[in-house]
Amino acid sequence: MKRIEAELFTDGGNDAVVRMPGRRLPGVVVQGDSLHILRSAVAEVAEACERGDLDEARDSASLLLANLDALLAWYEAALGKHEIPRPY
Repeated sequence: MKRIEAELFTDGGNDAVVRMPGRRLPGVVVQGDSLHILRSAVAEVAEACERGDLDEARDSASLLLANLDALLAWYEAALGKHEIPRPY
């Protein structure tokens, strides 16, 4: 393990926006349990598609998209608060 200093742009809880040393732009730190939930949501979409259950796939994908949209909005708000232009 290596200890470093990073810039924290939001509260240090889940989905913290941080800039790592040597990076121009901040990123989002996703906790392991949150990463597992995200992966499970993608798996639900894929499994529903494999079964041909497009209604379930659409519903699961919509929830996944809403969660990612919220995370992206959190990231964009942190960038805006610190007057950092979006990388896209």
